Amino acid sequence: MNIVGIICEYNPLHNGHAYQLRFLRERYGADCAIVCLMSGNFVQRGQPAVFHKMVRAKAALASGADLVLELPVNYALSSAEGFARGGVSILGTFCGELCFGAETGDKKSLMETADALLSPEFSHSLRDFLDQGLSFPAARQRALEGLGSDASLLASPNDILGVEYCKAIRATGTSMEPLVLTRKGGYHDALPDIENPSATSLRTCIQNGTDISPCVPEAAAPLFADATVHTLEAGERTVLARLRTMGDAEFEALPFGSEGLWRKLMHESRRQATLEAIAAAVKSKRYTRTRIDRMVMCAFLGLTAADLDTPAPYTRVLGFSDRGREALRQAKKNGVFYNVGEKTAEPFQAIEDRCGALYGLFAQGTPENPGTEAALRVIYNKSET
Repeated sequence: MNIVGIICEYNPLHNGHAYQLRFLRERYGADCAIVCLMSGNFVQRGQPAVFHKMVRAKAALASGADLVLELPVNYALSSAEGFARGGVSILGTFCGELCFGAETGDKKSLMETADALLSPEFSHSLRDFLDQGLSFPAARQRALEGLGSDASLLASPNDILGVEYCKAIRATGTSMEPLVLTRKGGYHDALPDIENPSATSLRTCIQNGTDISPCVPEAAAPLFADATVHTLEAGERTVLARLRTMGDAEFEALPFGSEGLWRKLMHESRRQATLEAIAAAVKSKRYTRTRIDRMVMCAFLGLTAADLDTPAPYTRVLGFSDRGREALRQAKKNGVFYNVGEKTAEPFQAIEDRCGALYGLFAQGTPENPGTEAALRVIYNKSET
């Protein structure tokens, strides 16, 4: 059986994602298990996922996925590099290929750029440009150009993530091969394109109460229509309460807070009235908005730099089909997997439980009950022949 992995957020799952699932099924047929390693209730942008992870997992299974695993929260809230490295470290133990979309659908170019980024010469050059005061993206581009590499691949978000996947494949030594699809549509499009919508535009539609059913797979539309919507705005005061009561040492322990950034966030959290005002005051040419947002979310969830740097001890299974069950048997030969809701003796479960309880505070309308993680049950979706 071929086993192909996808690292995803499905925030929300849309027609572009469905095309990727169809492509793999048409390419490999019935003798293939499609494994989706999906962010849980918090995503890499430093935001709560718009729909609960179980809703998104059910939509993925209904749209063609065979096995849906949860990307542990310490990887899901990491930088692009940490996000990719964490995902590849899990899927690389049992998947033959990693399928992802990129603006540049050229595997060779992506791998060459990844190799350049992993070279010692790049690291030295990057540090020199950062010391000159350049932002990380600008310093990275200048360092690549100095090595004679094509820095244009780091101008688009999916290319950047694609290069990080290739870097992780090289760095972890996995035999998993990249399978690249050319991504169509715009990542930050304000209005959704029905065939290739951006998740950003769909989240805006969802928050505004606009019907997104034309832009998502037919099987997913009713699941999303009945699901509770979660937004950062709905839980803003709760996040602010956490920031305003944190001590100096707690700010210093946050991830992404190097070069005194934690101190700047601490001071602005004690001066500004809103999350937007805090982010605007902390953001600079050197520090991106998403980095600030991830710091704030980690502060709210009680996640430290040590938490994000510690490898997750296991991976949760959210749902599977019959083909997915076979893939899971292969996965368990090389890793530790627990069903969602299953108790473990690992201290990491306390982090999961806390994140699950706090996610309910981002629900629009009435906050959701805490303690729901233990009540969750794995989804079984019978495979079609």
